[in-house]
Amino acid sequence: MTPRPTAPLTAAAPPLSEPSGWHRIELTVNGEQITAEVESRLLLSDFLRDRLRLTGTHVGCEHGVCGACTVLVDDEPVRTCLTLAVQCEGAVIRTVESLAPGDAPLSPVQRAFHECHGMQCGFCTPGFVMTATALTEQPERPGTEQVADALSGHLCRCTGYRNIRRAVCQALDERFGE
Repeated sequence: MTPRPTAPLTAAAPPLSEPSGWHRIELTVNGEQITAEVESRLLLSDFLRDRLRLTGTHVGCEHGVCGACTVLVDDEPVRTCLTLAVQCEGAVIRTVESLAPGDAPLSPVQRAFHECHGMQCGFCTPGFVMTATALTEQPERPGTEQVADALSGHLCRCTGYRNIRRAVCQALDERFGE
């Protein structure tokens, strides 16, 4: 058998400039201006929990299914396990820690969850609370279908959802005066 001739290996020309794996971001988290250097692939959940030590943002499925990691980004509920920190450049982020900082009284949503027993183990609760907070901050009361749709993006393996829905409705009643 005769060996086949091989072409000499040539390296492709390097790109003019390599893309950086690090980015400087500026954002507001719970009312505090933050500037940080982050890797391109850093998830918002990891940034909040590991870099800022805001551990109220729980990480469950890491696939955007359970909703436990939900925070408000520019007043909209967002799954932090599906969002890169660099995507939040210039954004205003609120985590569950922002609702009743320090010795402040519970927010209306937190109080409703407490009064209606809208939690059991509590793991999913921060995500539910942040979604419910977004609902109560809308200019008009969301309808029953909107509430059901918003809550359908969250999984709870303990409560059966009845008391969670009651808590959200109580917070909405308080906000919209019904």
